[in-house]
Amino acid sequence: MPDHTIDPSDLRGDCAQCFGLCCVALPFARSSDFALNKPAGTACPNLGSDHRCGIHADLRGKGFTGCTVYDCFGAGQKVSQVTFGGQDWRTGAKKDARRMFDVFPVVRQLHELLWYLAEALRMPAARPVHPELRRAWERTDALTRQGPEELAALDVAAHRQEINVLLLRTSELARPGATAKGGKSGGKSGGKGGGKSGGKDRRGADLIGARLRGADLREASLRGALLIAADLTGADLRGADMIGADLRDADLSDADLTHAFFLTQPQLDGARGNAATRLPDALTRPAHWTAG
Repeated sequence: MPDHTIDPSDLRGDCAQCFGLCCVALPFARSSDFALNKPAGTACPNLGSDHRCGIHADLRGKGFTGCTVYDCFGAGQKVSQVTFGGQDWRTGAKKDARRMFDVFPVVRQLHELLWYLAEALRMPAARPVHPELRRAWERTDALTRQGPEELAALDVAAHRQEINVLLLRTSELARPGATAKGGKSGGKSGGKGGGKSGGKDRRGADLIGARLRGADLREASLRGALLIAADLTGADLRGADMIGADLRDADLSDADLTHAFFLTQPQLDGARGNAATRLPDALTRPAHWTAG
């Protein structure tokens, strides 16, 4: 990686260096994740004048589980301190505040891409594409450092698609047994239920509430799979591609996610697990997981 590589800590939210942007810029919809409706650009009523959450210690108890599973990947402090040079949206011009709220989701997406690219560059199996990944990382990093007007006009979807081609190639290189073990099942044809599935392609599969206790999902592609409330107790997810997999309320108790890649902290925070769940070294066991 080049000398100006972002430190990993720069790709995690630092609320002390942010003006509470996620609590203002983003909309809330009353649901099991949020206790109230809040339009984009309006401050959450729980946000204090010091840009700190007044109920942070009891977000789940107060009905704001959605806040506990959100991570801006460091976009909050980037927009607050770099893009707008430390200008507080509360005291600045209204037009600057609106622009800040518009830019924040853009930078958040770019920082998420930096997270995936940085992980890909740490993977020995992806060495054949490291030069391309490095160039993509540098290009994406440069985009995050543009001015507010340029960021607001950026076609993030097009850039994501460009990066996704490289991440797909990385996934193929990191899962050498994928074709040999299971071939491809494709799309949403994964269905529900356990059984052998090592190395299979379960991209976008509808596995909501699926009974996958003890399932062999080694080197499987679970990109964008819907695993909401799925029972993955004791499942073997070693070396699986987890990018975009929806793990909300999925049970990962006793599961093995060793060397699972493109897995993020927000995904784990939205799931359930226990002390026996094995995780990649870069991630932290959520505090709400059970000890048993």
